[in-house]
Amino acid sequence: MSLFDVVRRFGTWRLVLFTGSLLAFLALHLIRIPLVLLALVLETALGLLNDTATRQASAPPRRPVNDFYAHTGQAGGA
Repeated sequence: MSLFDVVRRFGTWRLVLFTGSLLAFLALHLIRIPLVLLALVLETALGLLNDTATRQASAPPRRPVNDFYAHTGQAGGA
């Protein structure tokens, strides 16, 4: 079926509606591509941040947590 057969059978208005809907479909998919790439970048960045925060939170402390005394190694200071 050629373009002229479609116009003769369904009319110009139907052909315009079909072409418009096809162009809208393609435009939405072209808009979607950068958004999907942005979502992938955000997913990667958040995963790296999560790994870093988990590693820091689960590491044992380097010095006593309740450091009420001087750093002499003895309780009571001096």
